[in-house]
Order: sequence, then structure tokens, then C-alpha cells
Amino acid sequence: MAPEGGVCLLLNTETVSIRMSTAARSLDGVDTASLPPVRTFKPRRRSLSAARQAWVSEQLARWGLAESGARLDLTEVFGRTAPVVLDVGVGGGEATVVLARQRPHEDTIAVDVHTPGISQVLAAIDADGLTNLRVVHGDALVFLDRLAPASLAGIRVWFPDPWPKARHRHRRLVQPTTVAALVDRLAVGGVLHLATDVDDYAVQMMSVCAREPRLVGGVVERPAWRPVTRFEARGAREGRTAVDLLYERHR
Repeated sequence: MAPEGGVCLLLNTETVSIRMSTAARSLDGVDTASLPPVRTFKPRRRSLSAARQAWVSEQLARWGLAESGARLDLTEVFGRTAPVVLDVGVGGGEATVVLARQRPHEDTIAVDVHTPGISQVLAAIDADGLTNLRVVHGDALVFLDRLAPASLAGIRVWFPDPWPKARHRHRRLVQPTTVAALVDRLAVGGVLHLATDVDDYAVQMMSVCAREPRLVGGVVERPAWRPVTRFEARGAREGRTAVDLLYERHR
């Protein structure tokens, strides 16, 4: 179980075996300065009906936070003082909703650029009265500018786009500059929780986080409390195994 307002750090690097092979090379030797900016998403073509889109817009006006704007006062946003977790890329929204229901003491900001997942989260807020949940329909890396340094108790990046082709690896979310920006927003003692079922991406995550001096942690046994996402279930059917990595900001 996770402690109040945080994530349980269960370090056990012997429980997960990762095929290291060529993956450790990830971004080494690549000049990223001339490459397109990293985004938290891969563009997809899926739209909502006009009626559903209107409903989403109505709910975002109530529960949404703008991607860009002035620095947020999170106590004012949620109307209370509580640990706040940033959920980067909610996918279908199921894990975000489950944890919001299970952790009423914890506030969550769910960020995704894709409307269907955001729509599912908004539907749960509306149906269940999840006042501890807010939504950003946009890019988390842009939204970071609205968060004060050391303002978050946790950040979840579960099953980010793997960009499997070698020529696209520079587009992966978990890179040194991105992780540094995320850690800036974590309070000391806050937790960065990563998960992927792509072996070479797991290696990249470990390599990047090992080079961030403010983090301690690594691969852990899959936490029983982490909900199975739609993407994880599909990967399991295709023979892939999820790898969880937990890092705590220690300074």
C-alpha cells in the first residue's frame, strides 16, 4: 500500500530482468539540439461526435485547467491543502480514475492531449463527484510552466509512447532535460513513477534517471496498487512484461 500522500517505494532490483542488449545506447551520440521538441504524445486521428465534444468543452470549463497561463496556486485550485500528483498521459483514463477514487486524501492533475481519454476522466468526475481530480487537455511539458518548483508529491508517467523506430528515439518523453524539468516540480521526498513494457525504453529510463543527481531508486516489483491500464493489458496479450521504476527526490 502507498503511504498517505505518496507512493510506496519498494526497491527490489532483482525481481525484474531486462534485456539490456543494444538498448543502452538510446540517445548517446545524438545531437538533440537540431531535433524537433519533445512532446508527451504521438498525434492520433480520433474525434468525438459534435454532441460529445460540446459536453467535453462544458466539463472542461468546470474541471479543466488551461495548458498555458499564470503560475497556479494548487491550494486554490483544489480548495484545500493536500498532496498533489501529476498524471502525465492518462491513456484511456481508467488508472487515473481508479486511484482518484481510492485516494480521496490526494489531489491529481491528469494531463493528456487526446480527447477520448480526457472525456472518460471528465465523465468519472461528473458521475462520481471526484473533486480531487482536475484535467488538462494539452501537453504536460507545456503545462509544467504553470506549476511551482517543489509543488508536487508525485508524478506518474505510465506507458508513454515508445516511438519504437530507432530514428524516432529522440521523441521519447523520458530524456535528461525532461526528467530534470519534472524533478524540479517534485518536493523533496516526492516520487517519480515510470512504467513501460518496452525493454529498451525501460533501459533508457534507468539510464536517464541514474544521471539525475536528485533522484534515488530504480526498478521495482510491480506495485499491487497500480491499476492495469488498457495499454498494459494489450501488451501482456502480445507477450510483453511491464517494468515499473520508482525514484524519490532526495535533495
